[in-house]
Amino acid sequence: MHNFELVKPTTIAEAVAALSGDEAQPLGGGQTLIPTMKQRLAAPTTLVSTTGIAEMQGVSVSGGVVSVGGATTHATVAAEAASAYPALADLAGHIGDPAVRNRGTIGGSVANNDPAACYPAAVLASGATVKTNTREIAADDYFQGMFETALDEGEIVTGVSFPVPEAANYQKFLQPASRFALTGVFVAKFPDGVRVAVTGASEEGVFRWTEAEAALSANFSADAIADLSVSADGMINDLHGSGAYRAHLIKVLTGRAVTAAG
Repeated sequence: MHNFELVKPTTIAEAVAALSGDEAQPLGGGQTLIPTMKQRLAAPTTLVSTTGIAEMQGVSVSGGVVSVGGATTHATVAAEAASAYPALADLAGHIGDPAVRNRGTIGGSVANNDPAACYPAAVLASGATVKTNTREIAADDYFQGMFETALDEGEIVTGVSFPVPEAANYQKFLQPASRFALTGVFVAKFPDGVRVAVTGASEEGVFRWTEAEAALSANFSADAIADLSVSADGMINDLHGSGAYRAHLIKVLTGRAVTAAG
């Protein structure tokens, strides 16, 4: 690991100012960035920690929306969102292991947009809004491919707002060593329709399975997707599972999520 300076701002404004320097990078829980730096795949000269910013901490509920600060840990989401949005809390409570859940943050996960991370599926299926220090970005506009997002240089994820659906569930077929999703599906039923988001499967990162959404909006039952299939084209093909296997898992996990949500 190369030498670096650690800055610990206490306000968003201080963090933004610190990030204006050359080769400065925001640091959430460090669950991805620090291992990457240890492998010398990244070498920022300054890390700007967001974990001490009070206005980016915690979970609040108002008007049918769960708002989560960007520096809130997975463990906190699991505990504080449980009554308002059980599916989101359950997802957070099964990320990694206890050490990861008590260090990793939702803002770091959403900003990194790992193709096998769990939170992107919840954000996209919920039709959530990603809030930054400069604007608000709809989930459908935020995720732009593997490790790619709509964030500009120096922009910080300060929070995420989740509309609470009528019913929801997340099903994850995990890779047992990393506990990332080999494939994960988040299903959310709203009064105006159903949203289905898939993580861990596609080379393009998290995506919506629109055919399933249409079928489930008409009939919220696992039987509604019985005749549907997912193409293996563009699916991740690696030593953990073939593209065809992941495509099969999408349908299986979607059916399980619908049944559990119902």
